This record gives sequence, C-alpha cells and structure tokens, in this order.
Amino acid sequence: AAWVAVHAIDFYNDVSTIWAVMSTDPYLNSFRPGEGFPSGVEYRWSDHSQAPAVSVSAPVYIEKVLAWIATQMNDETKFPNDNGDGDEQVALRVFQTPQFAALCGQIFRRLFRVYGIIYSSFFGTLEALEMAPHLNSCFKHFMYFCTEFGLLPEREVEPLEVLVRPIRKQYYTAKQTTAGSGPAASAPPQQGNPAVSTATATA
Repeated sequence: AAWVAVHAIDFYNDVSTIWAVMSTDPYLNSFRPGEGFPSGVEYRWSDHSQAPAVSVSAPVYIEKVLAWIATQMNDETKFPNDNGDGDEQVALRVFQTPQFAALCGQIFRRLFRVYGIIYSSFFGTLEALEMAPHLNSCFKHFMYFCTEFGLLPEREVEPLEVLVRPIRKQYYTAKQTTAGSGPAASAPPQQGNPAVSTATATA
C-alpha cells in the first residue's frame, strides 16, 4: 500500500503540472455544466458520500478533483507522511487499513477521469503547446501502474477504451517478453467539440 501511496503522489503531481499549463486559458470558461467530458459520459461532483452529486463543467470538475486530492494527501490521518519525518509504524498501520485502500482507489479513479477529460477536450491545446508527448508519457506510465495493480474498474476505462487498449497491449507484451516498456503510447483520438454526455457517473 505504501508503494501505491508514493506513486499516487507522483501521478497527482504529473496531472497537476499538465493542468496548470492551461488552467488560466479563457477557453475553459466556455464550458457549461455537463460539457467537456469523454463521449457518452458525464462526471458529476459530490464533496462527500452523503452530498448529492451536481452537474459541473469538465474544467470545474478537474479543479475540484485536484483540490480534493491535495486535501486528502495533506491530511496525515488519512495519508501519513512516510518519508522518515513521521512515525513509520503509525504510517504502516494506516497504509494497511481498508479505508486507505478505498481512498487510493478513489484517487486513481478520479485521476483517470481527469486524463479522460484532457484527452477528450484539451488534447489539441496541449499539442499546440508541444506538450502532447509529455501527456502521453505520463498517461502511459499511469496506465501501466494501474494495470499492474488492478486499480481501475473496467466501467471507468470504457470512455477511453480506444486509447487504453493499445497501452495495455504494450504493457502485457512487455511483461511477457521482459523487453522493457515497449514503444511510445499510440496517439489519442482527435479532439472534438465539447459534448453533452448521455450517461452520468458520480465522482
């Protein structure tokens, strides 16, 4: 679990860095609630399990996800510091709880959704900024890790199946041949207009 926790922080930093590049773009304000998500799905936001999920735009969803993850990671009762400054035994006990496993699972699912939004609505922008190779590299690393540890339910993967399938194929081929990580991830689907989704998923 500690290994997953360390990587969760790294993956969060990757996504935060990518989003920071475009978070001030006025284009983000053009999205209405329910717009900007992968085709066929709308991710709705809920601050906690008892709160009703509300429809937000894709950029707002990303901002809420990143703020929520930062809050979880900064709460040492939920995400203890295991870098040597804190109590290693306390950290280990937290890492072994079902609650921590569930929290990590939710973090990885939400990070995947952020990648889905970026590929669906903002890939063209990042391509123009010459950041597409970095995005593809980060997502490939993220998917390799999620595939290795079974962190993503298949229902979450479906909206990005076209992109995920070749990455998974590379992962399994590399694992079978032990020949390294394989070639770079395949190019993502072309960017389209923000779509009003037909299905909903609670954050």
